[in-house]
Amino acid sequence: MDLLAVLNLGDFPQVFSKMGMFPVFDLAYYIVSILYLKYEPGSVEVSRRSPVASWLCAMLYCFGSYILADVMLGSSPLDYFQHNSHILLATAVWYLIFYCPLNLFYKCVAFLPVKLVLVALKEVVRTRKIAAGVHHAHHAYHHGFFIMVIVGYVKGSGVALMSNFEQLLRGVWRPETNEILNMSFPTKASLYGAILFTLQEAHWLPISKSTLILIFTLFMATSKVVMTARHSHGSPFALIESWICHLLFGSPLGGSEEDHHHSPAVSSAPKSKEELSEGARKRKAKKAE
Repeated sequence: MDLLAVLNLGDFPQVFSKMGMFPVFDLAYYIVSILYLKYEPGSVEVSRRSPVASWLCAMLYCFGSYILADVMLGSSPLDYFQHNSHILLATAVWYLIFYCPLNLFYKCVAFLPVKLVLVALKEVVRTRKIAAGVHHAHHAYHHGFFIMVIVGYVKGSGVALMSNFEQLLRGVWRPETNEILNMSFPTKASLYGAILFTLQEAHWLPISKSTLILIFTLFMATSKVVMTARHSHGSPFALIESWICHLLFGSPLGGSEEDHHHSPAVSSAPKSKEELSEGARKRKAKKAE
């Protein structure tokens, strides 16, 4: 306890939870978000063909969570665009990533050690957004616990829930990439985080908000850094989710995705043979004629 008093570590969660996000953490958030946009197939071609569409996609990647949450809470979807400094900073990042000569800025931020730091900083912003979304919904709907979870979930998920709309801006339509159907780790973690912050806001979780923000931030940052370093798209929740879904919903334990992916190939094999045999019969009929 004396050591904690000397180092003043007891107040660290409180100080951390009140730390300003702009500009350092927000800058990292914008860089990683637009970096992922550039990874999307066809995004570079769109930036050359239609810079306006590319810029709109970049703004959705950076501010999609605010837009969707404002719509759900009855505010204007353009409300966040009044923050000129944030829009200008995100626009500068978009321009440097897509149009910097020799791709120098892109190569710097995509360099793995630098990218790992940026990914960790981005998760700080994500956690803060989840907590802010739950708190905002709590003031608007004091006993609407489901609304708190939904708004916190939307704030943390970012553009993932608007991915199909963002794809339309790039001229792409891939409904199978719906984030609700195929939830990624950040989307799942945002949902679980929204539930935890809602329980804390309702005083059902015996922990302070600042401590919960610190713990959840450490979990998210560590998980994302490890997954990014290993180039993994898995989820730390996979094993637990598999057992829970098996117990509650009768889902098969593991391997269900593999069975789902392999089944079309098995069913398509007889069909292809029938088509080949039918083509052979037509060729024989033509020769006979």
